[in-house]
Amino acid sequence: MSSSARIAPSTHDGISKRNFDRLAKFIYEYSGIKMPSTKLTMLEGRLRRRLRATGKSTFESYCDYLFKEGGLEHETIYLIDAVTTNKTDFFREPNHFTYMSKYALPDLAQRGVRSVRAWSSACSTGAEPYTMAIVLEEFAAQWSGINYSILATDLSTEVLSSAQRGIYPIELVEPVPPDLRQRYIMRALAKDRREVRIAPRLRSKVAFARMNLMDEKYGIGDPVHLIFCRNVMIYFDKETQAGVLARLCECLAPGGYLFIGHSESVAGFNLPLKTVANTVFQKA
Repeated sequence: MSSSARIAPSTHDGISKRNFDRLAKFIYEYSGIKMPSTKLTMLEGRLRRRLRATGKSTFESYCDYLFKEGGLEHETIYLIDAVTTNKTDFFREPNHFTYMSKYALPDLAQRGVRSVRAWSSACSTGAEPYTMAIVLEEFAAQWSGINYSILATDLSTEVLSSAQRGIYPIELVEPVPPDLRQRYIMRALAKDRREVRIAPRLRSKVAFARMNLMDEKYGIGDPVHLIFCRNVMIYFDKETQAGVLARLCECLAPGGYLFIGHSESVAGFNLPLKTVANTVFQKA
């Protein structure tokens, strides 16, 4: 090899502390997601695809592109997509859907609500809003004159695209009771394709949109009767949680219900909510 030959930098170069701190600061300020130093290896693994996509050979050049060359204007959405965690299942934390069916929806109907508006505020790949749609569709079939609509939002454009298609591996819908699966989930015609799709009448009830819970205002239109914001606040610090919860309450109609994850809490926050079940709250 010639002494003047140059060896291309390896993409296996790690993220320096300086660059990790820059990335962590931006991710926190943009999304509210804390990125402690213990997540360095995870962040390296998730960003390698972005290095390839942007043609950068090292994390150093990628970070320079972001923070010195104006790359954030184009790259922010993809960066956030790469670092967000999207764990989802149908009928996850099933007690919430039982409460919704047996108590929240009958209460709303008895108080004269005929058009139920629901919001899945961290919808991931769509299992949560489609589960909500199944419960609401069953309720509407039993209560004459009830209609509903669901807004499903997430920070990640990648998961929203998947959610809109409504196509899932067959294993993912196993928590759906067989009778509901038969009514609302379609099997692929080709038996070797182990995929299912949500029925069109449910897909038509769910509107998907990108939203950042760190925004100062949530532009969702009229107040909603049901908000699911589950297993996302665990990634926020207390100050961020307080702001998100306050803004969610602003979007909730009087008498409406907020559902949070079983590992989450509203304790210590001054909110217009009363506890009605484990991690279920009603707006006063």
